[in-house]
Amino acid sequence: MNPRHFLTLNSLNRDELLSIINRASVLKKQTKEKNYETTLNNRVLGMIFEKSSTRTRVSFETGMAQLGGHAIYLSPTGSQIGRGEPIKDTSRVLSQMVDFIMLRTFEHERLEKFASYSDVPVINGLSDSFHPCQLLADLLTYYENRGSIEGKKVVWLGDGNNMCHSYMNAAKIFNFQLILSCPEGYDPDAVVLESTKEFVSIERNPQIAVENTDLVVTDVWTSMGQEKEQKQRLEQFVPYQVNTNLMECANEDALFMHCLPAHRGEEVSEAVLEGPQSVVWEEAGNRLHSQKALLEFLLN
Repeated sequence: MNPRHFLTLNSLNRDELLSIINRASVLKKQTKEKNYETTLNNRVLGMIFEKSSTRTRVSFETGMAQLGGHAIYLSPTGSQIGRGEPIKDTSRVLSQMVDFIMLRTFEHERLEKFASYSDVPVINGLSDSFHPCQLLADLLTYYENRGSIEGKKVVWLGDGNNMCHSYMNAAKIFNFQLILSCPEGYDPDAVVLESTKEFVSIERNPQIAVENTDLVVTDVWTSMGQEKEQKQRLEQFVPYQVNTNLMECANEDALFMHCLPAHRGEEVSEAVLEGPQSVVWEEAGNRLHSQKALLEFLLN
């Protein structure tokens, strides 16, 4: 039987994703009670990081420990993959030694190639195109605070990046309206936009975009690998900052999310990040619980 991979949200169907979210809620309650189910006893997760990480590494390592398993961290400088070993060779070797593999990398095609040679489930810990693990945490956070996201209005402000693409996939799967408010020249990938066009639209004016919305989401304006563009991006993205004035255009009970790390005073103001509508800390913590549920699902 071919392994189930988790490369984008589209890797699973709506019912499967909902089952993971529901299981994550149960695991979260157990974690708070220090009552751990060791459902992954003696299982091993191999983690390859070609990009730096805080939340992804800690949440996967902690999750495996709490489930009774073990996680192995592989950095580019500490493994042969960083010395030029072909990705297909690394995949075939590691998949004979571990139960699943998490890869955090640059080009999404590299992740797809890795998965095509793997005999065990491969998880996208982030690529330049998608960040599905973060969406599991975001969806869990919304469900816990507001219930079903179906039929709601969500606004994405800023760059049409990997997080934006994953929100676009989520809109199609979970049937909510997604408004993208991006500067000219920073729209999401055309193929992703075409595949989600029934659920996604673009509104350049952030004040209009945010009107009557239930959830406001943003991300850093300059992602890893884009540092040379930072000055230009800062100038063009200023109108898209999520601040108190902008949040006043949203519904009174609208939530604010950010996958972190946040650059206070750039894409989001201190007042909003630390304000009553912000659920970013809970959102970050939910990476642990949603990924534990994902690991269980992929193995079982």
